[in-house]
This record gives sequence, structure tokens and C-alpha cells, in this order.
Amino acid sequence: MKKEIGITASRDSDFSEWYLQSVIKAGLADYAPAKGFIVLRPYGYEIWEIIKGILDEKLKNLGHQNGFLPTLIPESLLSKEQDHFAGFMPEVFWVTKAGDNDLAEKLAIRPTSETLAYSMFAKWISSHRDLPLKLNFWNSALRAEIKSTKPFIRNSEFLWQEGHTAHTTEHEADIEVRMILDVYKDLVENYLSIPTMSGYKSEKEKFVGAKYTTCLESLMMDGKSLQMATSHQLGQNFAKPFEIKYLGKDMMEHFVWQTSWGISWRLIGAIIMTHGDDKGLIIPPRIAPIQVVIVPIYKDVNKELVVTAARRLKDILGLDGIRAHLDDRDEYTSGWKFNYWETKGVPLRINLGPRDVENNQLELVRRDTKEKDIVASADAIAEVKSLLSNIQINLFDQAVKRLEEKTNVTSDLNEAKILLETKTGFISTFWCGNRKCEEKIKDETSADIRLIPFEGQDKLEGKLCICCGLSAKSHVILGRAY
Repeated sequence: MKKEIGITASRDSDFSEWYLQSVIKAGLADYAPAKGFIVLRPYGYEIWEIIKGILDEKLKNLGHQNGFLPTLIPESLLSKEQDHFAGFMPEVFWVTKAGDNDLAEKLAIRPTSETLAYSMFAKWISSHRDLPLKLNFWNSALRAEIKSTKPFIRNSEFLWQEGHTAHTTEHEADIEVRMILDVYKDLVENYLSIPTMSGYKSEKEKFVGAKYTTCLESLMMDGKSLQMATSHQLGQNFAKPFEIKYLGKDMMEHFVWQTSWGISWRLIGAIIMTHGDDKGLIIPPRIAPIQVVIVPIYKDVNKELVVTAARRLKDILGLDGIRAHLDDRDEYTSGWKFNYWETKGVPLRINLGPRDVENNQLELVRRDTKEKDIVASADAIAEVKSLLSNIQINLFDQAVKRLEEKTNVTSDLNEAKILLETKTGFISTFWCGNRKCEEKIKDETSADIRLIPFEGQDKLEGKLCICCGLSAKSHVILGRAY
């Protein structure tokens, strides 16, 4: 049976199947033998490495240092913060044997690292001179997601980054929380070309163990929300059970104030679900492993002429920092190559034939709009850079337009339900702050309070809760989420 190369599912009619095919056929990842796990292939890992490199530099510039934490956590250590860990209990993998021998104590395979990191913080912090302590860890976490799995979005093991900091005052920790969220926002919007909404999680939805949680939410093409990043003010909720204290300038002992924050490889899934089309991926140029693919088009008689020119062009682009790739494989036709690189989402393609070489010109083809331009070879670097910049901006602008079109305003719960069914997307509305109303909204609409936006909370006079009709205490964004 002939293997299908391109995407066979339509994004608009079967989003889930389209997404899965995009992941597999673009060579990002594949299913692992164990249920709930995936194998990250080189192309997918290159995207993660680029994202990692961008964020790593930003965090280091802000004074954070990288470290490493082991994967296994003793059960006795977890009991020090039972409320926090209880939230993860249904998802925890446990190690109970070493070879054929039973372990004296069960070991949890890290679902998150608060308890592990903070047992070490208690050893490392003794004076105000040790603060702030600002650490970051690039690792994986394991959570028993064996139902409704989706590559990059919900897996039993995932790559992520988790930051953990300790501070002398609550105010310093508050500043850290918002500063990190701004770093994430810059990464997602200016590199991934995905617009975000930023705000607080409700008490019901905040991170277990946090004083409060801030987050970024984005809207995917199918109208569902995806949580892109979180940054938590932990207060002293971990400092006290783990006895993380410092001797202050006043010669008194104080508990530290802490934060934690992270993003994961679900950002790769977000790129697919925000920008892709029926041909496959469209990767924003700033995080594309291959920004430009060069496809030489020739017959045997002029092969050497065209391939030599293509290699020279690749080298010229590379010297200027443009990530270019030359596809000079003889075993595939140019048409097959066009489809192949469109599936992989390379932002820009350069077609180069014998006539182009003779005329000192290039044909540039945009992945986002399919538009073609003929430019002089001498202007290659300037034209390529200009188009890559335009593609980056256009992808963001299109996503902003979609977000605006799919954000509806209503104060009527029944109308919200209809809008979520017919138009999908976000509902901008108001809430009294009562948890019973929050739960009723979820029961009636299958939508959560995705966030309480930072902006607009000073304009609540006369606004009523969408559920009970009482005076509103918060402007909120509702949405159905992954």
C-alpha cells in the first residue's frame, strides 16, 4: 500500500485528526511503545532547542542560574507539604522496586519539583546574604496522563522548564512573578507569533500551594483555550513546612517568600494549532529550525550549473545568520519537495532553475500566503530578511484578528452557552467571586474561568455576575480548554 505523505484531514472539519497528522507527518514526534508517551524526533527537538535557547538567555540575563534535580522523590519528603502534593496524587508514577527487591520507601517520579527543590533550599539558605536565590531547571516531568492524550498537549512525560526562587520580602516575590510572566509573554508573542491574554487564575484554578497564580492563555484555531505559561506567588506556604529561614539584617530569623513558574513543550503544540493549515505546519521564522529551503530545479544537462549556484546561495545566507537548507536530493521531484517542505512549515522557499541562474534572479515563495516574488540574486539577503520579518508579523496579526473575532461579550449565561457552541472561543463577562457560581458556570457551559485579566478590574461599577446576577467583583474570561 502506498504511504500517504501529505495531510489528508481537513483542519476545519476534523481538527483533532488534522493536528495528529501534522505532528506525525511533519516529523515532529511519534508515538512511543508505552501508552501516553511520545518520542520527540530531531525536527521537533530542534524547535524545542531554539525556544529553550531564547528563554534560557533571557532568564540568565535576569540573574537566574541553571541547576539539575533528580527524578525520584521519597514519599516521606512529599508528606511535608501534603495539600500541595495531594493535588498530584492521581497522576503520580511510583517506583517500588529496585531490581527484584522491594524498596523500603516508595519513590515518586517527579510530577513537579517543589518539594524536592525546597528541601535543598532549607540547606542552602541561612542568611539574607544568600538571597535572592533564583534557580531554573530544564528537565522532564511525569504525570499519569493515559486518557485523552494528545502529542505535546497532554502526555505522561513532557519536557519543560521550571523556575524556583526565594526572596526576603513578599514584595520582591511579587515583582519576580510578574517579571517572569512578562518574559513568557515576550517569548510567546514575539517569537511564536501567538497573542496572549494575561491575568490571575481563580482560587479554584490556581496552583495548589500557591498564594496566587498568574497565567497566559491563548486561543487555538478550533476555539479552545490553551494555557501557555504560569507564574506562581507561593507566599510562605512551602517555606514554613520545609523550614526555609534566613537570618535578617535585624538579626532575627524570617521565613523566605517564594515563587515558581514554568512553560513546557506544549508551546510546540500551540504553534501548530495557531498557525497551521491543510498542508501542515507554518512555523514562525524566529523559531523555525529551517527558515529558508532552497530547491534547485534542473535537468541532467544543467544540474551542475544550478546546484553550484544553489550551494553558493545557501552559504551566502548562512554567513548572514539565516538558517538555510539545500534540498538537492535527486530521488525526488521538485513538486514532491514543495509539498514535503510545506508540510514541515518552512517559512520561505527559494526555487532556483537554470533560467533563474542565467538571469541572476530567485523565486521566493511564502509559506503563509503562498505568494511568489521574483527578486535579483544580488538582493537575496535583504529580500529574504524582509520577507521573514513580514511572515513573522503576518502570523501574529492573523492570530490577533482571530482572537478578536472569537472573543464575545455577554452577561447572559444562556447566551454564553449558545456562543460557546456556535462560535466557540472566549466569553468576556463578569463574576461575583463566589465559587458556587464558578462551578455552575462550568456545569452549564463546560467552560472554565480561564483567567481574571490584569486590566479592566477598575471598571466594575454596575456590572453583574453572569451566573447569579449579583454585583460583580471581577471581569473574567471564560473558555473551553485543552
